[in-house]
Amino acid sequence: MPLFSFLLFVFVTSFTPGPNNIMAMAFANKYGLKRTTTFCLGVGVGFFVITLLCVIFNLLLKNLMPMIEFPLTIFGVGYMLYLALKILTSKHNEDSNEEGNKNFFLIGTLLQFVNPKGILFGITVVATFILPYYTSYFSYLVFSLFLGIVGLMSTYSWSLFGSSFQKILSQFRQQFNIIMAVLLVYSAISILFK
Repeated sequence: MPLFSFLLFVFVTSFTPGPNNIMAMAFANKYGLKRTTTFCLGVGVGFFVITLLCVIFNLLLKNLMPMIEFPLTIFGVGYMLYLALKILTSKHNEDSNEEGNKNFFLIGTLLQFVNPKGILFGITVVATFILPYYTSYFSYLVFSLFLGIVGLMSTYSWSLFGSSFQKILSQFRQQFNIIMAVLLVYSAISILFK
């Protein structure tokens, strides 16, 4: 396997803006780093599972993937636009009990199943860098674990940014939410026109 190309692809794709990273930054800005860490863990676990599923799908359904990709992309883009709308219309209310009841781990995990960038990334990295060079199930497990850890690292780094500038960004919450929503819309549109 061309290791440098693999690592470059993985890190550039994982650390660039996408639904996971944008949501991590927005959550950390709104709820703080400590509460957002569970979201990041959920992203890592979810991406680990998605990568394993991509391995299975690539092995079993090589011919079916092109038929599944478009409906999955449309569904994912719709969900990303929904998230953008939720960020755009969110109000900062520190006394809200609804905010305290959010299960960030579950949100982070389930987001992976409708995250077109993550799914397409998983399919691409598995088909391009893993399956052509490795045949053991143990290697598939190790690569999936590695990619899950990279997902955790990328969302956590974006969470650090969101929480570090929490006080400054709270003065500009509406503008920040608009920018985050626009970035999610851009992510959704860029997936449609890849």
